[in-house]
Amino acid sequence: MKSRPSAPPPDWHSLSLDAVFARLEARPQGLGAAEAGCRLAQYGPNRIERDRGVSLPRVFLAQFKSILVFILLLAIGFSVYVGHGVEAGVIGAIVLLAVLLGCVQEYRAERAMAALQKLAAPTASVLRDGKFIEMPAERLVPGDVLRLQTGKRVPADLRLIETVNLRINEAPLTGESEPATKQAEALPDPQSALADRGNMAYAGTAVVHGRGQGVVVATGMGTEFGRIVGLLRATVQRDTPLQRSLDKVGRVLAGVALLIVVAIVVAGMLRGEALHDMLLFGIALAVAVVPEALPAVVTISLAIGAHRMAARNALIRRLPAVETLGCTSVIGSDKTGTLTKDEMTVRKLWVAGKALSVTGVGYEPVGRIVSGGYEVKMTPPLSALLGAMALVNDAELLRVGRGRWEIKGDPTEGALLVAVAKAGVNKAQLEARFPRVAEIPFTSESKRMTTLHTDPEGGLLACAKGAVEVILASCTHWLTPRGEIPLDGGTRARIQSEAERMAVQALRVLAIAAKSNTEAETAETGLCFLGLVGMIDPPRPESKAAIATCAQAGIKVVMITGDHPMTARAVARELGILKDGRVVTGAELDTMDAAKLALAAPVIEVYARVSPEHKLRVVAALQGLGRVVAMTGDGVNDAPALKQADIGIAMGVTGTDVSREAAAMTLTDDNFASIVAAVEEGRGIFSNIKKYLMYLLSSNIGEIGLMAGATLAGLPLPLSAVQILYVNLATDGLPAVALAVDPLDKGLMSQPPRDPKRGIFSLPVLLLMLVGGLWSTLVNLGVFVWALREGRSQAEAMSLVFATLVVTEFVKAYQFRSDHRSVFHRTFANRWLNLAVLWELALLGLVLYLPFLQDLFGTLPLTAADGLRVVGAALTLVPVLELAKWGVRRWGWG
Repeated sequence: MKSRPSAPPPDWHSLSLDAVFARLEARPQGLGAAEAGCRLAQYGPNRIERDRGVSLPRVFLAQFKSILVFILLLAIGFSVYVGHGVEAGVIGAIVLLAVLLGCVQEYRAERAMAALQKLAAPTASVLRDGKFIEMPAERLVPGDVLRLQTGKRVPADLRLIETVNLRINEAPLTGESEPATKQAEALPDPQSALADRGNMAYAGTAVVHGRGQGVVVATGMGTEFGRIVGLLRATVQRDTPLQRSLDKVGRVLAGVALLIVVAIVVAGMLRGEALHDMLLFGIALAVAVVPEALPAVVTISLAIGAHRMAARNALIRRLPAVETLGCTSVIGSDKTGTLTKDEMTVRKLWVAGKALSVTGVGYEPVGRIVSGGYEVKMTPPLSALLGAMALVNDAELLRVGRGRWEIKGDPTEGALLVAVAKAGVNKAQLEARFPRVAEIPFTSESKRMTTLHTDPEGGLLACAKGAVEVILASCTHWLTPRGEIPLDGGTRARIQSEAERMAVQALRVLAIAAKSNTEAETAETGLCFLGLVGMIDPPRPESKAAIATCAQAGIKVVMITGDHPMTARAVARELGILKDGRVVTGAELDTMDAAKLALAAPVIEVYARVSPEHKLRVVAALQGLGRVVAMTGDGVNDAPALKQADIGIAMGVTGTDVSREAAAMTLTDDNFASIVAAVEEGRGIFSNIKKYLMYLLSSNIGEIGLMAGATLAGLPLPLSAVQILYVNLATDGLPAVALAVDPLDKGLMSQPPRDPKRGIFSLPVLLLMLVGGLWSTLVNLGVFVWALREGRSQAEAMSLVFATLVVTEFVKAYQFRSDHRSVFHRTFANRWLNLAVLWELALLGLVLYLPFLQDLFGTLPLTAADGLRVVGAALTLVPVLELAKWGVRRWGWG
């Protein structure tokens, strides 16, 4: 016996059955119970291993690594020390909210692993001691011989040893939209792609037709699914650009806070102040540096953005990913079900020597048969072709909801049935007129299916469909407007040429034939050729417009699919993805090292026949070039790449649980156009995040400047600690939240993607923050000095400065709705900001005039003249910031 392999040998499909059994040290008669028990002890149970899990306390404590959270904890401690329990409680609630969100996100990967367990088959039909028995799939071992049946999941990786019309849906693993037809013969190419290994069956896939037997070659973590789990575990999720920007902000604020504490303490001690008093004052100023409302406002704005995206069919699983969409520069899209309908559709017919087109997309039976743009009339040859397509067909077309249709049965037969319905042909009526009495089923060897029907005019009617070369070889006549005429060599060549022309367009081509007044024994000879049918999984109608919008927005769309390169090329060209770039297969990617792939990636527009490892490499290569990558997918094979991407996008309708858990976003309609809508929302969200960060930090600069300036000038404190916290938590908070829902700027999708390295603080943002903060410092310090010189008490002067600071920040809120447009452009367009300012003005009045709140905040009432002075001082900010914005527009900064 051999030791347990870490991965399945890649060449099982190229070995003869004798070689397979020899390598496994097994036999076609199956294993004995004793031998199977020994192997189970050696190889272990046939299941996907899960991590032991993570410690909840450790995950909880890990959330406190953020510098912003650490500073907020210091703020809580300081608030408790000076006896302000309310402020400590509010800040503590903000910290707890941020920490709980982090804990929830930490467990996403664990749930992705758990979702894989659902794909495992619970039982298997196993040949033990010479007879088939039903047993738990966990007890399977390499060398076991299994029986596969329609409707059952494949419980392990198998080398097939017998197949009877066996077809397996491998879409979750390979991305192929069509069920794979299986065989038992060895394949010549040891390096063939997973989707091309027709004599293998893989764990987690499903048998949709026929039956077969296979020998187990890999179990548990040694299966292809197991390898994907390994990739998923090894993939580290990257921080979003917003997280990186906020971490940078936190580090800068921490450094500034430390410098302020040290500077204030040293300056005070040099003047002879007590160390204790100066340390408390320095900590108060450090608290003023930190926008305590920032974590709450970020969370709220992202949640609002997630709600808006949900209305546009995009569900966000990780809130920071909302903003990541805004700087997406590359979208790697799967083909099947995302760019296409995942509904095989007949596009072309060739009948009586004439090429016809079939309009309509998907399973909805709405469309026409046209030629040159005009609907064709029903002719005897066309009627015969459509009738045979309906009769040699086991599928059913069902309406399952309002406007929704689905196929019960084989997708290829479903496509034929929909084309028939578009022409107004009723299958049920045909079957009533020509009841089926027998059939010769499709096999991988015969490549055809024939049905026999009672013909009212006598004898039997045979209808056949299958591969062009097979059907054509069985035909002696073909149907024309003049009736049946002999099929000569020239016509055969013409039919073959037309089939090849369809194939070049990536259409799957079937030939249809029939024979009247026949007998069962001769039903598949001497047929009359009726026509060709070309079908494809068509692009969604809205995908092309969405891809054009991406191009306008500077976003490159690349197709990354497990499908055949010819099919991928045709769909990509039709959608406008493939222009002047390259089409590269997984086999070609295997010949490229990381450096070569990095050089080639900018010009590759389609990746076809790719494996999960290939998808990971492509995403990593694009990220290495500085691109922000969004990746779509629906299968288990997509999960590692979805996790690696800056934002993974799973399909909500056709996607597997594994892909949805690994992704940051789920599309509820599986539509590529919804991604583009979500990108627009993401850009708008980042724009709004920039607005309120500019607002919050500029406000804090004004507060710091005011406090530090007064201290350095030897003046009394212009604000108390509780007043500072009130401004930071209450006054700054609501307007900032209102800025988070500011109406989206027009033209967002006509701008290039934002460079994530630039972060939030562009030159215009820094300029406006500093100008606004410094002018606020000068104005409020001036008001404080004026009040003291006028003989006002310190409490009166502090109340006047407190009110001026609050109103100044309301003026800033309107100014910072844009970093380049004038404040007079749609000034009051944000009704939430208007309501927030009115609410805060009402609260300010209560704080100034309500005795209970006067005691709590240390304020005194202002006179009407003082009120005018407050408003006048605050409005001086308008011309100053308008001049700064003019400079931004004049010199094109940003």
